[in-house]
Amino acid sequence: MSTIQTGAYRRQRDHFEPQDADPQEQRRLRGLLEQIDYAAFVANREVIGQMLPKVDAAAFQRLAVMTATARGKWVAEGLRQSESGAPSTVDQIARLTAARTAYEELAEAYEGLRRMVERGYLNLR
Repeated sequence: MSTIQTGAYRRQRDHFEPQDADPQEQRRLRGLLEQIDYAAFVANREVIGQMLPKVDAAAFQRLAVMTATARGKWVAEGLRQSESGAPSTVDQIARLTAARTAYEELAEAYEGLRRMVERGYLNLR
């Protein structure tokens, strides 16, 4: 099983690897798996292309600015809480957690959008 590092967490990939020693059977299986992968590619391209028809460089920049702003708010909140020197309250931790979650979700959305372009699911205008 291979592991792919993405942004903030690791995803496990469980790709089938034929153990059969018969070369013909391996070729047949690889061909079938290529057909499956191509079907997934076409489905992604069609569905995502319909859902996100107006993606351009400006859309990337807007998402990047939102992500950077969320990251700044998260860190600023942490610094604000540290100024008193007192332990953080439950409410303060909840605000810090919400700020971090917002940043992480936006960062993942940015990476997801980038992967969509990289894999050919979206064409930039």
